[in-house]
Amino acid sequence: MEQSEENKKKVVVRVCIGTGGLAAGGKEVIEAFKKAITDFCVDIELDFTCHYQKVGCRGFCARDVLVDVVDGDTSVTYQGIKPDIAKRIVEEHLIKGEPVKEWLIDASYYAFHAKQLKILLKDCGTIDPEDIQAYINVGGYSGIKKIVSAMTPEDVINEIKASAIRGRGGAGFPTGVKWEACRKAPGDVRYIVCNADEGDPGAFMDRSIIEGNPHSVVEGLMIAAYAIGASLGYVYIRAEYPAAVDRLKLAIAQAHELGYLGNNLFGSGFHFDVRIKLGAGAFVCGEETALIASIEGERGMPRAKPPFPVHKGLWGKPTVINNVETLSNIPYIIRNGAAWYSAIGTGKSKGTKVFALTGKVKNTGLIEVPMGIRLGEIIYDIGGGIIGNKQFKAVQTGGPSGGCIPAELLDTPVDFESLGRVGSIIGSGGMVVLDETDCMVNIAKFFLEFTQAESCGKCVPCRIGTKRLLEILDRITRGLGKEGDIELLETLCADVKAASLCGLGQTAPNPILSTLKYFRGEYEAHIREKKCPAKVCKDLLTYSIIEEVCTGCGACRRACPAGAIAGDKKKPHRIDPEKCIKCGACFDVCKFASVSRE
Repeated sequence: MEQSEENKKKVVVRVCIGTGGLAAGGKEVIEAFKKAITDFCVDIELDFTCHYQKVGCRGFCARDVLVDVVDGDTSVTYQGIKPDIAKRIVEEHLIKGEPVKEWLIDASYYAFHAKQLKILLKDCGTIDPEDIQAYINVGGYSGIKKIVSAMTPEDVINEIKASAIRGRGGAGFPTGVKWEACRKAPGDVRYIVCNADEGDPGAFMDRSIIEGNPHSVVEGLMIAAYAIGASLGYVYIRAEYPAAVDRLKLAIAQAHELGYLGNNLFGSGFHFDVRIKLGAGAFVCGEETALIASIEGERGMPRAKPPFPVHKGLWGKPTVINNVETLSNIPYIIRNGAAWYSAIGTGKSKGTKVFALTGKVKNTGLIEVPMGIRLGEIIYDIGGGIIGNKQFKAVQTGGPSGGCIPAELLDTPVDFESLGRVGSIIGSGGMVVLDETDCMVNIAKFFLEFTQAESCGKCVPCRIGTKRLLEILDRITRGLGKEGDIELLETLCADVKAASLCGLGQTAPNPILSTLKYFRGEYEAHIREKKCPAKVCKDLLTYSIIEEVCTGCGACRRACPAGAIAGDKKKPHRIDPEKCIKCGACFDVCKFASVSRE
């Protein structure tokens, strides 16, 4: 007897369309599955129905495109999938029941996830971010329904305070305290703003949350608005995030269609709507007062505080600004209770934190870990250790505002207080792993180049101070450093931190101060010995050929763009130091280790 379609078993093929997935060819993989499912299944009477499903970031970006084949309670995950592999998965796995073994995930995939605790990212890789019903099916919007029907705004604020959640955008200010201050501020009009600017180099946490679960951000805004007494919210998001912007726009439109945004929501008398403001990509607009100025149509420049935005913010009205990760946590706290959330983490740092794990680590991607996990666990257990099994040197946390933490401090817990004690910050969640081939002076210079370029120029300490700091670092890396430069850096860093108007300038010296604290010897080597221990700063390098080793193959001579290498075939070659531009091409092509770089 032929089975009806509704009685057939359902098989789902989930394809990652987060930024990493899209970059690896996620759209093309989806189309390949769509075609293969049609081609192979149209003329075959199967005992199941099959369709594909788009999902957000799965976390292990280094293995994209990630694909799940979900058959009831059984799920099989494939990694590194290209369009041509989709056809084999459909034919061999879906139809014949034989997984394509060479593309299955390996043990490192399980190790990557073993010590994670996913709250915000749990649904990102399992639901369709472009389908509001998918979010509703996993409990979405139950939090806002709960509070408007059974809780007062004060009840909501007390619940958030009891959870002890702190802002995930950088400073870690208690969220409930901020909400309470705004609600108590005089005035009838208030605003809630989601800061989705995320300007840190290497950071993609907020972007991935919006791309994978935009409705969690919308619901978080709704709950915050109800608590503080706002009827309008803004999402400030950079225009360079097209996929996130499109999915956010779609989420807002779908919420309107179901009556989840607008007037008299759920018959409660609560009115709320959301608008999107696209930012032009200025790092300083991540600072709350600069962000407010940008929304108001002004140039994105910070304002002096006090007054703080909770008292005088957008359009001069009391305003709460929370980042994406903070707001996305709110529905889960309301749904599961403050006690559930506060049981996760450490004494003063509750819950989980999402990090973008990048750099010289084997397993790069998006991770969510409980507060208090050790740095070493993240880098070696989750990250799988250093690429090429090289020596770990440092990890830079907190983006341009953070610091570099050395190998001897790998046992440091990842929480607000512990990272602060060692000279860094959690920040928004960037985590860049460095190895023995990284020059710490050059790393400090890299971050100063960024913050100096992103300075709005409003205040002299930041505008001029970061420029002078960068000039000193540049001089040191070019072999022109002199005695007293280290002390000058320390003095100038202190002045910039103390006198700058906003957080950009106040934290810009952190990469310098932390590298001076833990890697002072590298600065001294650059200045006194005119050597770069990591052999990165090219002005401090000298290339020569070891005659006893050179075979005269000529590879170095052919690779040299400056014509600085001479020698007869099968005889030792020589490098003319006057012509050498120190590009390193000879070092890279030599197969016999006959080129010395010192």
